[in-house]
Amino acid sequence: MSARINPSILSADFVNFERDFGTIANSDLIHVDVMDNNFVPNLTFGLPMVSRMQQITPKPLDVHLMISNVDKWAPGYAEAGAYSVTFHAEASENPVELARRLRAIGARAGVAIKPGTDVEPFLEVLSEFDQLLVMTVEPGFGGQSLIEDTLQKVAKARRRIDSEKLDIWLQVDGGIDETNIERVASLGADTFVAGSAVFKADDRAKQIENLRNLANSSISHRH
Repeated sequence: MSARINPSILSADFVNFERDFGTIANSDLIHVDVMDNNFVPNLTFGLPMVSRMQQITPKPLDVHLMISNVDKWAPGYAEAGAYSVTFHAEASENPVELARRLRAIGARAGVAIKPGTDVEPFLEVLSEFDQLLVMTVEPGFGGQSLIEDTLQKVAKARRRIDSEKLDIWLQVDGGIDETNIERVASLGADTFVAGSAVFKADDRAKQIENLRNLANSSISHRH
């Protein structure tokens, strides 16, 4: 298992995405935060912009839908060619059914849980998903500090994934940087969203490599 570093373009320059994508060419995926100013108190962009992003980067898009009525809107992102579509459990009437629809279209299906959402119900149905995203901050804004209490959910999920030998990515998003990525990786995360930590670096490619190496050192010790 190797760590994946997915820079969040929430921290990029919104009018210079093509330029900024070039500075993170050694990332694993590009994390795209779609916000509707309803499910979260912030507004970013929607399907037309994500479709355009697909055309300007060869990198797979890791789309994170922080939107209401997600059962209606999520399939459109899969149909547009997004490699991975993650939706919030709190916004879906039936997360398992939605994940099956996304997979049938051809995307990886991820389910995200906010800091206050219990992970336990999702441990019983992990095999229905390709990714579990544990939010380590309240979704909506970049640049926040990691909420320590969320990390117990990462550890619980890792134990279940390993015990059932599931092929599922365990992603964390929020406040991840070089000061904590090793610790979070040691608890079981293997896919890391990093926004400010990457985009505020003088050399973004070097920072991505640094974060990946730090995470991999913990992952190798875990095995």
